[in-house]
Amino acid sequence: MLIVIAIVGILSSLVLVGLGPVQRQGRDARRISDLRQVQTALELYYAKNGNYPRVTTWQSLKDELTRTEGGGIGVKKIPDDPTSGRFYKYGVSADGGSYTLGAELEDVNNPNLDSSSHGVLNGVSCDKPVYCLEF
Repeated sequence: MLIVIAIVGILSSLVLVGLGPVQRQGRDARRISDLRQVQTALELYYAKNGNYPRVTTWQSLKDELTRTEGGGIGVKKIPDDPTSGRFYKYGVSADGGSYTLGAELEDVNNPNLDSSSHGVLNGVSCDKPVYCLEF
């Protein structure tokens, strides 16, 4: 009986170790999807106001997009990074005519990083492993 329990324990630990990369890839896919959702909200905001929100932090961006009065568009929820302690990045040009969204990916070999913008864009550092969208 002890041998069976030991074998089951070893097998379960191997499965958990093997799931690590899959979980990282899943969180990275969610990060990219989240940025695309925020992109849609920002385009709605632009259509209403003629510029993008001139805020400097992710929390300020969330507050601006979710409010219903003034220039806000009343979006119900703006996503946060799936890992606690990590945050998405937002930067806007001085004239409010362009913006950059960024998320730090866990997999530095993620092929999406190759199609990402690079350098410092609208105050957001977009060097690997940060995936950025610029508009």
